[in-house]
Amino acid sequence: MNNTFNEDNPLTRRELIEQMSKVSLATLAMGAPRLLASSPALPVVQPPARADACILIWLAGGMAAPDTLDPKRYHPFAPGLKVANMLSTFPSIDTSVDDIKICAGLENIASVLDRGTLIRSHVQPDLGSILHSRHQYHWHTGYVPPTTVAAPHLGAWMAKVLGPRNTVMPAFVNIGQRLEGVGESEELKAFTTGGFFGSEFGPLNLPYPDQAAQSVRPPQGMDAQRFANRDRLFKQLVDASPNRDVMSDHHHESMVRSLDNAYRLLSSHHRDAFDISLEPKESFEKYNTGRFGQGCLLARRLVEAGSRFVEVTTEYVPFLHFDTHNDGHTTMARMHSEIDQPIAQLVLDLESRGLLERTLVVVASEFSRDALIEGVPGSSARDQARENVEAVSELKHYGLHRHFTGGSSVLLFGGGIKRGFLYGATAPERPLVAVSNPVSIADLHATILNAMGISPRTGYEIEGRPFYVTQDGQGQPVADLFA
Repeated sequence: MNNTFNEDNPLTRRELIEQMSKVSLATLAMGAPRLLASSPALPVVQPPARADACILIWLAGGMAAPDTLDPKRYHPFAPGLKVANMLSTFPSIDTSVDDIKICAGLENIASVLDRGTLIRSHVQPDLGSILHSRHQYHWHTGYVPPTTVAAPHLGAWMAKVLGPRNTVMPAFVNIGQRLEGVGESEELKAFTTGGFFGSEFGPLNLPYPDQAAQSVRPPQGMDAQRFANRDRLFKQLVDASPNRDVMSDHHHESMVRSLDNAYRLLSSHHRDAFDISLEPKESFEKYNTGRFGQGCLLARRLVEAGSRFVEVTTEYVPFLHFDTHNDGHTTMARMHSEIDQPIAQLVLDLESRGLLERTLVVVASEFSRDALIEGVPGSSARDQARENVEAVSELKHYGLHRHFTGGSSVLLFGGGIKRGFLYGATAPERPLVAVSNPVSIADLHATILNAMGISPRTGYEIEGRPFYVTQDGQGQPVADLFA
């Protein structure tokens, strides 16, 4: 489906919000999506599923590949270091795979690389103006905003096409991202949704993993009859909602079904999966590096209990976490300590429980970072570095601050993916663009979907127009990544 984005006249953040709000209201008025039939011109053959569940580890904010999974020439901090000479600010270390090195600070991830595939040639478009929210929308939905309808999140596609693994457990769970009270929350809401599929295929949002158990319990002191009465009254309120006159029967029924799903979960023993305090102390401490680490533990518990798609994020908040516009090296060292042990432990736990082969784990970010280049060489994208210096004089200047879309890294584990495999490469010197086997968002999505048993040409008709799980149904799985 075409969108209305024009690279020659890029949208501001405010214009993006206004257009996405209009799209959301228009989508509520649409009828039920209809699965497109296969045709000779666009055959749809669902591949055999290699995985039953998917965990997306989202390193929000733009993870700098040269300071994590794709180390380059290293110069330690020293006053007077020319920024033009600054590629990696961490030295490289050996991993469990002989020909793969990654950056110091990720020793635990290094120890499990023999279980997965490292892609070093993921590329993203500049989109005229590089905004985190826009690129995150593109990555999570496969479409560039604003679209003519609300595009479903990748997790919503899996929930809709594949259905639940366990009818009690939510098929799509989003862990770690606040959607209220943080910068750009409206933009984040635009893609953290079931889109035109409806509420029942949207995510259960759990911003605080240690409070997840409270989200799936009736209020303290409420008996079963009172709980059932409240559920009934809540549905009556939905029927009387001021949005009811602009909501199609499909979206109204979808909202009611989502309430039924929530009630069923709150009445089930499966809700114990949400309580990370029930995890044995020794196991809990292996994940306990903060909200992100606890989120990885919660994801493992939810997949064990039957969730289909779980996203765990370091959380996108402007100028925090991987959004390293200043103090890049110092911030990255902190992020290493937050993500290294939990990601590795998640892989080890899934493996020890016999779940890794049937669970696809994806570690990704919206783009990479560079010390000098915004976007790609020759881009007209506005330089968003907060300070421009030619030489490092203070530690806060030591790091990779600009958004770089020419080459980033993705880690894949399980789901039929090759073990101990390196795919693609970026140039050893600036510009650090992908120089072999570039992997677009559409093709990466096609690969993920293929592992889950979904053809990238799967589509639905919305208001008489086709909408595909990869843009225009053109995503191609990277066959070399599968064992």
